[in-house]
Amino acid sequence: MWSLSNWRRRRTLAKHPVTEETWQRVRHQLSFLDGISAEEDQWLREACVLFLHDKHLTALPGVELHQEQRLLLAAQAQLPLMHLGELNWYQGFHEIVLYPDDFLSPQRYRDASGIEHEWDGEHSGEAWPQGPIILAWDGVLASGGWEGYNLVIHELAHKLDMLNGDANGLPPLHADMRVSDWADAMQQAFDDLDRQLDQNPDAETLIDPYAAENPAEFFAVTSEYFFSAPDLLHQAYPRCMNSSKRSTARTRWPGCGNFRPKIRSIRRHTKVSTTLVTWHQRSNMPIIAATFWSIRPVIWSTNGGTAQ
Repeated sequence: MWSLSNWRRRRTLAKHPVTEETWQRVRHQLSFLDGISAEEDQWLREACVLFLHDKHLTALPGVELHQEQRLLLAAQAQLPLMHLGELNWYQGFHEIVLYPDDFLSPQRYRDASGIEHEWDGEHSGEAWPQGPIILAWDGVLASGGWEGYNLVIHELAHKLDMLNGDANGLPPLHADMRVSDWADAMQQAFDDLDRQLDQNPDAETLIDPYAAENPAEFFAVTSEYFFSAPDLLHQAYPRCMNSSKRSTARTRWPGCGNFRPKIRSIRRHTKVSTTLVTWHQRSNMPIIAATFWSIRPVIWSTNGGTAQ
């Protein structure tokens, strides 16, 4: 049966072909795609073209974008959507702004006494409700391996999280997943990481300590690990890794499609952005809500966005 959406899809793919040589160069830079099948590879290739047709990439001075670089970003953005169907998951934003390096972003919060504090934070990425994604290009280039770091997936995980309202660590779940099971697994893991860092702010945790900032960041960081260091996520918090049911031997992540992460047992070196607030600073910042992963929205930032 003819449909306008299918016609537009075929037309877009025909107008923007990706040669096999170009695609293989992109794949060579993204080792964390090693576990996908030939059919999934074909889907990802086409999904990248459609994503780049739908989103505008704004490259600021110092960033040069050619087809290969654009595909490199798009492949990382589309991987979490594999097998989810064409449901416009990345709705609500049309632009990705690319800085050459970490960038300064105005920040503010109001403390318990009502005094408002303002400063310029150095960030590698930001995601805003109904706003653009902002990425540091060097962070994009550093992503795609098995190191437990992926800036693109991190920020787009925030966008998936925001589909339910505020970013609070509760993204849309698969139909066969119970909110209570997901909340319990994530809450226990979050509390454990928080406890480790309370006991020793310099503890060498299995996952990036930035995940302890709040539930939204915990979901974004564990999304990175699900795709780029699944062995570490399973070692640290197996219930998070297994909180979703398994289907045809594929591990499923809420907000993400079916994916077979290739388990690697190598030593990881967590890359922590220079933008991160230290644990001492974090413990002194106000938390505006105390309900984690509940059905009610949790607001963790007075400015409404998330940053890394």
